[in-house]
Amino acid sequence: MSLKRHKQDWEDLGIVDPLWAIHSQPNRKFGKWDIDEFFMTGDQDVKAVMETAVQLGYPHKRDLALDFGCGVGRLTRALANYFQQCYGLDISESMIVRARELNQSILNCKFLVNTEEHLQIFPSNHFDIIYTKWVLQHLPTESAIKSYISEFMRTLTVNGLLVFQIRTYLPFKVRLRTGRKLYILLRALGLGEKFLYERMNLNPMRMISIPADEVMHFLNTLGAQVLEVQPYTVASGQGATYYVTKVQHDA
Repeated sequence: MSLKRHKQDWEDLGIVDPLWAIHSQPNRKFGKWDIDEFFMTGDQDVKAVMETAVQLGYPHKRDLALDFGCGVGRLTRALANYFQQCYGLDISESMIVRARELNQSILNCKFLVNTEEHLQIFPSNHFDIIYTKWVLQHLPTESAIKSYISEFMRTLTVNGLLVFQIRTYLPFKVRLRTGRKLYILLRALGLGEKFLYERMNLNPMRMISIPADEVMHFLNTLGAQVLEVQPYTVASGQGATYYVTKVQHDA
């Protein structure tokens, strides 16, 4: 049920303001993103990730990439400059429809909807890189986050690279989520998503965090090798980006 509610949230966001929902800059709210500038931010993000990847020596191959929680393909199309084939995966059909429209000229990008708490649509040891940014922090539960991280490790190739970002601390005000709660209540009473967003400045976006030591412990239980952790601080809390690989274990 939690993923069903989560899917509806992001269908709403994909309708009212998909670019801002993906890259939530305050001055770009209400449709103020320039599309070229928006995609340029994806190029910059992926360039920084690939520079770190080169320094770390991973992934060993550059065949298949996965952008988890791709939205309209901000990072997917950027990854396409470095990998032979890129998959963008999202729970929102409205986001995927828009992603296909905006990236139809990028021939090595494929966009899919996934509404399950797993990635069984992909085989094990499949992707050379898996990248997800500003996605896991919006999932409904900690167990959902850990389920997907487990699936990332399953579908990652040996000597591949998993790069994921997650919040590690949220202030009490952010954890209260009063705006989201009001949005959900009014939506249930029949008010439309556009009215709530454009007239009342409400949206259903949630935020969740997992402490860094808990993330590290969980990765250890998966047998993952953590290559680098990049902590950061923003106005709404703290987070970290984890660079992880999968090593071959002798039988």
